[in-house]
Amino acid sequence: MLEKLFEPTSVAVIGASRTKGKVGRAVLDNLIESYNGEIIPINPKADEILGLRCYPTILDAPYAAELAVVVLPAAMVPDALEKCGLAGVSNVVVISAGFKESGIEGAKLERRCADIVREHGMRMVGPNCLGIIDTGSGLNASFAASMAKKGNIAMMSQSGAICTSTLDWADSRGVGFSKFISLGNKADLSENDFLLEMADDDNTSVIAAYLEGVKDGPKFMEIAREVSHKKPIIVVKSGRTAVGSRAVSSHTGTLAGSDEAYNAAFAQSGVMRADSVEQMLDYIRAFSSQPVPDGKNIAIVTNAGGLGILTADACHYAGLSLSSFDESTIDRLREKLSPAANLYNPVDVLGDAPSDIYGYALETILDDPNVDGIIVLTSPQAMTDVKNIAEVVAEKAVASKKPILCSFVGGTRIEEGEDILDQNHIPNFAFPERAVSSMAALCNYGVIKKRVHLESEKIDADKEAVSSILKKALSENRHTLGLESFDILKAYGIPIVGTSNVKTLQEAIDACEEMGYPVVMKVLSADISHKTDVGGVRIGLENRDDVERAYHTMMSDVRRYMPNAVISGVQIQKMVTGGKEVIIGMNRDVQFGPLLMFGLGGTYVEVLKDVSFSVAPIGKDISRKMVSSIKTYPILTGVRGESSSDINSIVDTLCKVSQLVMDFPEILEFEINPLMVLPEGQGCVAMDIRLTLGSE
Repeated sequence: MLEKLFEPTSVAVIGASRTKGKVGRAVLDNLIESYNGEIIPINPKADEILGLRCYPTILDAPYAAELAVVVLPAAMVPDALEKCGLAGVSNVVVISAGFKESGIEGAKLERRCADIVREHGMRMVGPNCLGIIDTGSGLNASFAASMAKKGNIAMMSQSGAICTSTLDWADSRGVGFSKFISLGNKADLSENDFLLEMADDDNTSVIAAYLEGVKDGPKFMEIAREVSHKKPIIVVKSGRTAVGSRAVSSHTGTLAGSDEAYNAAFAQSGVMRADSVEQMLDYIRAFSSQPVPDGKNIAIVTNAGGLGILTADACHYAGLSLSSFDESTIDRLREKLSPAANLYNPVDVLGDAPSDIYGYALETILDDPNVDGIIVLTSPQAMTDVKNIAEVVAEKAVASKKPILCSFVGGTRIEEGEDILDQNHIPNFAFPERAVSSMAALCNYGVIKKRVHLESEKIDADKEAVSSILKKALSENRHTLGLESFDILKAYGIPIVGTSNVKTLQEAIDACEEMGYPVVMKVLSADISHKTDVGGVRIGLENRDDVERAYHTMMSDVRRYMPNAVISGVQIQKMVTGGKEVIIGMNRDVQFGPLLMFGLGGTYVEVLKDVSFSVAPIGKDISRKMVSSIKTYPILTGVRGESSSDINSIVDTLCKVSQLVMDFPEILEFEINPLMVLPEGQGCVAMDIRLTLGSE
């Protein structure tokens, strides 16, 4: 799809410079050093640069370049792009800065560039980027300090500095790349385009990215879900906090979405999120050199008991299991290991173990069908032959179909061994916890590859009824709906509690008498979000006297707390007992759309903040995972002899809410709190609803 971007037969450098230290000169130097195609410098003030004939404009060149790299002041870029289009250039990389990251005028200039590219059918990387590298074609169309080593990792980044730092780190570790892409402001080509390109690239086995935001969230999820079945995708997403998000906006002009939405979107689409650049680099080393395990049963081989225990603890917290060895494995280990050695997992070969004992232990454990991967630990004690141990480990790892990760812990005394591991592409981590984290990533990807995506089922709903309610509210300039909008839930088959909306005390008494006691009374007001906080809820009303007393005290309390609130009456509900309160909510995220939330309801959600998120639309598989992933899930399954709640009814309700908010994009926020979940087999009932509307 983007072959001519990464494998052009000719490259023009618009803004090529004779001056050492200028970006236009650095790009030209990099191309001359590694690229075998035609190089066309463009500079109206020079006849030749570095022995290459120079042209005033790209229109003056004898033939059209397949790729043009633009290194000019921002104001000159639109004219250069126009000339590229007229010259028949297919792709452009705009390195120049001064666009949307610099403010309103820069944003206008960037939109103009994007329009020109679109009009001429070109594709553009950037602006405000470092450039691109393709080691397969030898293309280094960037101002990076050096060419990347050849390898199987494709990396893209919205930060040019992270690109250069990563390249330098990789050079010191012998880690190679297939492609390196500085995304910049993503005015045209974005992470979505490059994910598709890398998915079909034979030279790429692992995809990594540093992102400050995604350009099209739903499309990203669709593409990533497909690509992650072929190749692992590892992403560092910055801007997790409010402070970080502001920094993002000032850096590349990216509007950052909520971190919960990114976590949910990544999890649903098979993207593995790294918490730091260091962790991303750890992961790509593991994925670029090690096979993906079949399961999560891990063996630990160590010459130091303390390191083994730390690693075992880390495995537990990372969701990995320590393998239980076959008896035959224990017998074989007993044959050659010291009588003082620990033969069970973790296997402690002891501090004086020579390299051949390490090799024997590894070979024996690799043969065990209960072992999916091995973490090898080495502490440099006085009698430890680090060099020979590294050679033996490398020999076994290269021949193994199971992943082997190492943590040779130390400094100068392990350097020689670490060099041997690096030369054989065996990842070594400074501390065991990093090795465990990388092994967990390998194991988790094994699960992702096997995952089957189930489309959400369509629900038979009365969309016309909901549309009528929403249109009426908007025509009356009402953007917040509460208890009076229960009919929206009924239209989607969501059970609601017996309800009556009334305006006066007498109407309230009549409704209670007809409904039957006990009842709940709630204030009706679009201005009040949290009724309990202002005394707007009364429960357990058993008779007429209770109703009268509750009505008067509630009105008094509400007016004292919120004197300006418009009160339209009260709602009488049949009191439901014997259930658990949960909350189902939705907030429309800027990048991914409807972000669904689930947790324990009532006041618990504010205190515990124990909630799960998913991006709509969702089916029953994701819905069930949302329910089971909260820490307080055991409360719903029944504790200390309590009966289990009707979890299937929660799952169904989540799916119905998912379709509702997909069907009506004008719903910006939505909340059922509480949804009363009854014992298993008895269903659930919505007790309260609140939603916020945007424009149609």
